Amino acid sequence: MDNKLKKPPEFYDHNPFDPINAATGSPSPKELSASKKTMGDEKRKAGYYLSAILLERFNRKFHELKLNGFSIENKSALLEKALSFALDDIDKGFESLVLKQIEDKDKYKEKA
Repeated sequence: MDNKLKKPPEFYDHNPFDPINAATGSPSPKELSASKKTMGDEKRKAGYYLSAILLERFNRKFHELKLNGFSIENKSALLEKALSFALDDIDKGFESLVLKQIEDKDKYKEKA
């Protein structure tokens, strides 16, 4: 008997078709991860410049909140919430506090 002619079975076939998922109707792991990404869970790194004072203030506030028992995952989560809040405020239009602050800074620059 020549063992060189026999091929071992391939247990880890790279076939994208999964018969169990097809039979049960459940999505594949690839489909699950794709659906999560479309639901807004996808994260991207953003690189923006911040003033040193604002960055120090943000870091200090993050650590103060953590010490006071707030359950904030990380600085990115805090920044996401703050940015979302600011964008919601901007959506208010003329009533927006953020836009009023931007206008005040523009008027200050014009006087200088």
